[in-house]
Amino acid sequence: MEENKTRINKFLASKGVASRRQVDLWIEEGRISVNGSLATSGQKVSEEDDIVVNGKSISQKKQKKVYYLLYKEEEVLSAVKDDRGRRTVVDCVPSPYRIFPVGRLDYRTSGLILLTNDGDLFNRMMHPRAEIFKSYEVLAKGHLTKEQLKTLEEGVELEEGKTLAALIAKVKYEKGNTFFEISIREGRNRQIRRMVEAVGSRVYRLRRTKIGKLSLDGLSLGEYRALEEKEIEYLYSLS
Repeated sequence: MEENKTRINKFLASKGVASRRQVDLWIEEGRISVNGSLATSGQKVSEEDDIVVNGKSISQKKQKKVYYLLYKEEEVLSAVKDDRGRRTVVDCVPSPYRIFPVGRLDYRTSGLILLTNDGDLFNRMMHPRAEIFKSYEVLAKGHLTKEQLKTLEEGVELEEGKTLAALIAKVKYEKGNTFFEISIREGRNRQIRRMVEAVGSRVYRLRRTKIGKLSLDGLSLGEYRALEEKEIEYLYSLS
């Protein structure tokens, strides 16, 4: 079905094959085929298509789908690989399959991130209409007032527009700084750090603790586990 298909450059980029621009160049050079025919710019594909890139099939329709939950450390990149040799989340989860992260966590942010080889789940969870709540623990500079916290909760004006309403909980003050939990249902670049900066503070420490009802329970920093079948079904139900 066409509605379940994705533009080929986005599809391959989401799997860590190459950037969208590189995919477009390879298409122009005739180095990508779909179901035995040369790919065309803007063509839409899905997991059911047999896609060959530079002579290598990347089709995963016959592969087992795998799903992992990682407790990411700080200074680990949310990517498949890094040209500068930095450690990535894929390096942290040994797998015989071509896995990739679902969304991103900042380089300096720790916490929960999902990895999979299921492109369908990736597309569902990353679609704007999904609006899946993600929860974070924040340590911010200074004593945030009730007004500042209310602004974070009701929405903050950023360059690209106002953020959606958030949930604030468990506010407490530690050595002149403010600790709180925030749940958001967007995934803008460095969103929480920018929100806190917009109300006149800055983030000292940031950790993602939940995606929906999935949590870090039972994991130590740097550890990972496979998702249970009921958890996979739950993620599909969210989108």
